[in-house]
Amino acid sequence: MTTDEFFAWCDGLPDSERYELVEGEPVRLQSERIRHAESKASAWLALRTAIRSRGLDCHAFIDGVSVRIDDHTVREPDALVHCGPYDPDDIIATNPVVVVEVASPSTFKTDAGRKLLDYFVLPSICHYLILAPEQARVVHHRRSSIEGEILTRILGREATVDLSPPGIVVSVDALLGA
Repeated sequence: MTTDEFFAWCDGLPDSERYELVEGEPVRLQSERIRHAESKASAWLALRTAIRSRGLDCHAFIDGVSVRIDDHTVREPDALVHCGPYDPDDIIATNPVVVVEVASPSTFKTDAGRKLLDYFVLPSICHYLILAPEQARVVHHRRSSIEGEILTRILGREATVDLSPPGIVVSVDALLGA
């Protein structure tokens, strides 16, 4: 299935059913535990607050906004930062700069593996954050100025994350939800 076919197919689904497209195959997103929902809301709020305090032409979105990886893969991160103009009626972030996934024991391997490879295919993505609330850690993958190099840091609650671009700093504590 192509991404265009996928979006047409999704248009006929009930709102309660959410999918990603992975190599042409629809993959249903699992129901979320309250801890997961709280974590992604905390991440979104921390990003939104940081963006607003800097007055940037960027917006934080919570899940429901998709990222088109290629013609056969669409991801729906738990939160993201999009910079520049956008169509408020669209379902795709055309210029994602930061993407966030909240990991659980069952998803960490995919979040740290396949999604890492997928997200950094897009040149606009500069940061990929994997939140591990149960371990009170954030894994920060950052695109380096060296072509093809991705730098990784594992951060505890006391740390801050420099997300430049777009030029914001957020605390791990705020991302995880104090």
